[in-house]
Amino acid sequence: MNFVPLALVHAELSLYCYQCLPQITQISADITTSSAWLESKSARICEISGKHNFSYLVPSALVLFFILFLSSCTNDFDQINENPNTPEKVHPQFLLTNVIFEAADQSAYNQGFRLANFLAQFAASPEFERIDRYEMGGNSAYWNTIFRLLSDIRSMQELEGTNEAYQAVGDIISSYLFSQLTDLWGDVPYTEAVQAIDGNYAPKYDTQKNIYTDPQTGILAVLKRAAHTLKNTSSPIAGDILFDNNLDGWIRFANSLRLRYLMRISHRLSDYSEIQELAESDKLISSNSQNAVVPYLSSAPNQWPMSASALGLYQEHRMSKTVDSVLTLWNDPRIAVLYQPTEKSTTSGHPEYKGLQNGQTPETISEKGINLSDISLFGSIFRDIPNGVNAQFMQYSEVQFALAEAAERDFIEADAGKYYKEGIRASFEYYGLEVPNDYFNQTSVALNGENNLIKIMTQKWLSLIGIGHEAWFNVRRTGIPELKPGPDNLNEDRYPVRYLYPESEQATNAENYKGAVSRMGGDNINNKGWWERFQ
Repeated sequence: MNFVPLALVHAELSLYCYQCLPQITQISADITTSSAWLESKSARICEISGKHNFSYLVPSALVLFFILFLSSCTNDFDQINENPNTPEKVHPQFLLTNVIFEAADQSAYNQGFRLANFLAQFAASPEFERIDRYEMGGNSAYWNTIFRLLSDIRSMQELEGTNEAYQAVGDIISSYLFSQLTDLWGDVPYTEAVQAIDGNYAPKYDTQKNIYTDPQTGILAVLKRAAHTLKNTSSPIAGDILFDNNLDGWIRFANSLRLRYLMRISHRLSDYSEIQELAESDKLISSNSQNAVVPYLSSAPNQWPMSASALGLYQEHRMSKTVDSVLTLWNDPRIAVLYQPTEKSTTSGHPEYKGLQNGQTPETISEKGINLSDISLFGSIFRDIPNGVNAQFMQYSEVQFALAEAAERDFIEADAGKYYKEGIRASFEYYGLEVPNDYFNQTSVALNGENNLIKIMTQKWLSLIGIGHEAWFNVRRTGIPELKPGPDNLNEDRYPVRYLYPESEQATNAENYKGAVSRMGGDNINNKGWWERFQ
């Protein structure tokens, strides 16, 4: 029996229809070592796959199962798969679908909800989530996932017949993923990344400065070229679950990412003309209908993961005291969507919201006499509704807050207040709410010349809940809002700014790892990256 490569099998299966999944899951659960059984089940898979289209992802645990059976789905296997290592009829759409969904899902759940919510102090843990006390580690699973997705993108771009639209879209997603790498770890493999197939098993680490700003290979240059390519091509794409194969959506996303990253490195810039150019462009994300989000679905395996997780894990994510104080100060109705009233107040019929201080051990919480029934959980959209939230890359509100900041800091000639109000309105709209009539009249909200930048950045911070580590990146860049370590933190009362490099890098890429660590002043969670070291 011959096999096709794992990445391409995974990609083909990533479009499998939801109607088939319950049948496929049941089949996979019955796997035995009987060869007769294997043949019969593989025939059944072929029968199912012939009746339906593909959609999104099958669980990764099934990938090996399908590799075993995919080759049995035709009587003419030798003709279709003469060279099993270079399949001739794989379409880039299969890889594109998988890359988009997995990258978005990582942003929303594993990175956003499970990790960044604690670092940005949207959530506080009463017991088990030690990242709330800054036990950071290397986040190696995400490091490995990013490089696997980058490898899949390279495979997509190198498939015979791949058109320039796929090339450009691949460059946009790659730029997003590389920005994740450098903003989470610092100097990382970039120009020599994913070259193992070419024999490069120890890629050099590029500096964060070059990763962003190199005029040819830097993220900002790549995004600009990709948007230009898509503007001038008539080539179509398929398998795009982010913008439904609409290239205009990708152009807006690329330009909005450029704005995000220009603001990220703004303390290192002396020329803001590119920000002004983008502000005057009509090709940014300009409404919530253009958001870069992938909707979760109402059934497994493409539902919001927390909705199917253990109750105890959900209960580890409590409203933080930080976000409680902000939303209460603003009299902000978003609190009722993002969080739940305390159990005790719900029982009494007078709903109240209350947060927990970050960075406390269970012993400290107990000693303070804190009853968790008096602490709010995250809202029902994060638990009770399988498709209550989206897997997000970027919202319209972020674009507006970035422009408001740029105007407030005189990077662009514009009215900061206009962008600020539109950012708030867009954030409310995203959650199905309207801005109360008197909301902007509040002293704590109004841009009245007093603490304007703090107000802009705090509103932006709140709007970034669930968008990976973006809120954490912005706090690291601006110090707004001021987030303080909790009493039982494990980082000597310091606020962390990066993850450790994965241990595997020390073993497999030691020389380049040591060079990067030397440039950064050590491999610890307190060493700032290039765009942070501006003071």
